[in-house]
Amino acid sequence: MTDFLHSGPAQITAQLGVQDASGRSRLRAGESLHRPRSSAQLVIVGNSRSSQNDIFSWHSVATRRDVPGLGMPSDRFGFGTILERQSTTRITRRRAMGAMTPDNIMQLGMGFWASKAMLSAVELGVFTELAAGPANLPALQARLKLHPRSARDFLDTLVALKLLEREDDHYRNASDTDLFLDKAKPSYVGGILEMANARLYGFWGSLTEALRTGELQNEGKHSEDFFAAIYAEPERLRGFLNAMSGISAGAAQAIAAKFDWSKYTTFADVGAAQGMVPVVVTRTHPHLKAIGFDLPAVQPIFEEFVAQQGLADRIRFQAGSFFDDPMPNADVIVMGHILHDWDLSEKKMLLKKAFAALPKGGAVIAYDAVIDDERRENAFGLLMSLNMLIETPGGFDYTGADCQAWMHDAGFVSTHVEPLLGPDSMVIGFKPE
Repeated sequence: MTDFLHSGPAQITAQLGVQDASGRSRLRAGESLHRPRSSAQLVIVGNSRSSQNDIFSWHSVATRRDVPGLGMPSDRFGFGTILERQSTTRITRRRAMGAMTPDNIMQLGMGFWASKAMLSAVELGVFTELAAGPANLPALQARLKLHPRSARDFLDTLVALKLLEREDDHYRNASDTDLFLDKAKPSYVGGILEMANARLYGFWGSLTEALRTGELQNEGKHSEDFFAAIYAEPERLRGFLNAMSGISAGAAQAIAAKFDWSKYTTFADVGAAQGMVPVVVTRTHPHLKAIGFDLPAVQPIFEEFVAQQGLADRIRFQAGSFFDDPMPNADVIVMGHILHDWDLSEKKMLLKKAFAALPKGGAVIAYDAVIDDERRENAFGLLMSLNMLIETPGGFDYTGADCQAWMHDAGFVSTHVEPLLGPDSMVIGFKPE
């Protein structure tokens, strides 16, 4: 083992991983390695000019206290590991203003840790359990069947992630998790998280393969039609439709508030799933009647949900396939989280079918996680498009400009994009009078 504190520059550069394969130093002109100012520190400083001609400086301070392995071989404790293990390390890059750190890179790269911790908490029912009241570690360990080795770390991780709160050794839900992740509440949005945990988390492990092949990586990778499989199993279908309701609830409220429904009396939700959009919109606008259009297997689940909301007299179900059958005749046609499932020709076909079904002056509303036109800001929309790569043979998400162009091709006029909640926006088009 090499002792950093009593080594020469060549030995130190080798241990810190700043030598190339031939042993030449990677340090640039103007950079140097300094011997410790005391027996506790190793200091590396430098000034450099990058290929972009922006001057930056960096330094790292590794202490014997914070890095017990200062004398460990480089294959176990190289420079990158030191950056992770020590609390006093700083790497700064000074441009015209401000400082640069690798924080964002590390948070993104290791973000799956936090994601899986939350998804497992949903799977285990942590938030539903705590909705009944605060509980201490032994009680939660017993109720959730957690192993004693991991229980405390797991629950305290959820505290650090601001999903739980802890006071006097008792855990309780944070306000948002209590509202949205308690299965007993109608505001529960965990259905989509349950599906992400059971399906998407594993499938996203094959993203690199999908990027290289352009092929889906879900159940269809092994010749199983994902949608056909889900629609063939009633309980699996119920869970899927519940997940779709969870991600549509916020958008439905925004559509009810932002679109001018006063000019219309009927609307159809194409690909209605459980019926969240018809329920929210008709409840907000008592003069409206709605149709939920989806495959026949959805009907009992749709009608049960609508009846529970007391709206069976104003919302009816119409069975059909939007590929094989005409769309329902209504003043307004809504397609939520539908267009992104399909390839370009199928997207255009669906918009043409909507145009044919509408009366003069009718409107189409297509909403998804619409990507900003510059394709720089809506990271969720872009990630959703990669999710469509994982999930579908040809689906992809799109910009508002893309969708407006397809609407114009179908015959719609006066198109525009209206933000909804979070990453979702609706694209609206009108059939000429």
